[in-house]
Amino acid sequence: MNAELANLGTTFSQNVLAKVNATAVVVDDLKQLDGLSEEQIAAAAEAAKARKLDGKYVIALLNTTGQPPLTQLKNRELRKKIYDASVSRGSHGGQYDNTALVARIMKLRADKAKLLGFPTYAAYWLENQIAKTPEAVNAMLGKLAPAAVANAKREAADLQAMIDKEQKAARKPTFKLEAWDWAYYSEKMRQAKYNFDQLQLKPYFELKNVLENGVFYAANQEYGLTFKQRTDLPTYRDDITVYDVFDADGKQLAIFIADMYARQSKRGGAWMNAYVSQSELTGFKPVVANHLNIPKPPAGQPTLLTWDEVTTMFHEFGHALHGMFSDVKYRYLSGTSVPRDFVEFPSQANEMWADEPSILKHDAKHYQNGSPMPQALLDKVIAASKFNQGFATTEYLGAAMLDQNWHQVSANQVPDAAGVMAFEAKALQQDGIAYAPVPPRYKTPYFSHIMGGYAAGYYAYIWSEVLDANTQQWFKQHGGLSRASGDRFRKTLLSRGGSVDAMELFQNFAGHAPQIEPLLEKRGLTETAQTPKR
Repeated sequence: MNAELANLGTTFSQNVLAKVNATAVVVDDLKQLDGLSEEQIAAAAEAAKARKLDGKYVIALLNTTGQPPLTQLKNRELRKKIYDASVSRGSHGGQYDNTALVARIMKLRADKAKLLGFPTYAAYWLENQIAKTPEAVNAMLGKLAPAAVANAKREAADLQAMIDKEQKAARKPTFKLEAWDWAYYSEKMRQAKYNFDQLQLKPYFELKNVLENGVFYAANQEYGLTFKQRTDLPTYRDDITVYDVFDADGKQLAIFIADMYARQSKRGGAWMNAYVSQSELTGFKPVVANHLNIPKPPAGQPTLLTWDEVTTMFHEFGHALHGMFSDVKYRYLSGTSVPRDFVEFPSQANEMWADEPSILKHDAKHYQNGSPMPQALLDKVIAASKFNQGFATTEYLGAAMLDQNWHQVSANQVPDAAGVMAFEAKALQQDGIAYAPVPPRYKTPYFSHIMGGYAAGYYAYIWSEVLDANTQQWFKQHGGLSRASGDRFRKTLLSRGGSVDAMELFQNFAGHAPQIEPLLEKRGLTETAQTPKR
């Protein structure tokens, strides 16, 4: 059973990757790309050439439902074409249809749980997590969902008003806000509300500078770490960089590998790998890597990052720190070998330094002349941090609740391949998270997380964010970014890996049990409780 599940999971992932590559949208007319930057258009032309489509443009897809170009493209028909291509992946027949795999995987997992004495796979898997039970997960998600959807609907009303006003001014009939419109009009709303365009930020966030003078600098200020690039070690790609990591006392702590660029053979998303885990028994020092999927610019052009990519770099380095700071006896308890609903906590906590003013003064420098980002623009970045949180929370919760629905059923309740999408629609509806303009971040046929290590565990991101929000509150109450606070976080929590109960680790650090209120405040949500019925 385990062997079959492993094989099915591998096939699912291979199908997802193949379908992402196969579903790239081909554009014939340059005018349709109005709104994209010159660099993005050049990259689309390069992608077309790589596919032997000279003279055309190719917009590659990511594995999320939403696609980055939707934020900028003015052509509504092209936005819809990209969106439709994205959401149809894996469920419309053909070589890479994943619905039969989904049905088989879910049935096998339910059967496995029953053999082990559990009513559902979620009950089996959650027993060793912080949450412990499906009921606890449902209660937490149910507490967030009504507030998230209510905020999303308020945001949608503002966007619809913008559409109506624009169409009236152009003497054109208005149209109803759809999922493929949200990113475009929310970005326009952000520009109008905060008077800045996300593209204004990119010249100030050059990849190497953000890594070395942002991510590394924050680690130096918080933990005393220093970094030295290695050029003598072989790497599997010439665009990968390697660094020695030294502790505050000058002793080598670890080796860090930065694999930042997207490529066709690379799975989507961003993640950390521990290629060598720390262990007192073996004396091994950690070798950890961050793998991202930042689009590689044309030759000779700088790699300029979006704000999301900057945040992702800080996030993944939080995982890297968790691995590098490990100080335990046994390898299997090292670093990130912790419950799934705890593992995202250190990485999310490290995101707090992405918009820390003292860090931005070091890493937000114009790539051409080194001038700092204007303070007014920095202020707008920080002020906009709660913008569009109804959308962001709703799309995430849609995926997290979908995951729980799939894993809280018995084997005889699992649909066949033909019923997979109907099961998804019903699940979202009954949990009160179904809202057409805000689809789930992942639909079932390309939800790679839950076909792999995050089965019944995608809720862990928001569960971990509760811990993160409490931690951010603690740092603010104790002076912000400082060696004293960083050393406490490292000693009481990051260095202990899985050698101590995760909730005990958190309480040792924070001095209290986690509370949900800091998360609601952080995301700009109001508290409305409702437990999903299953």
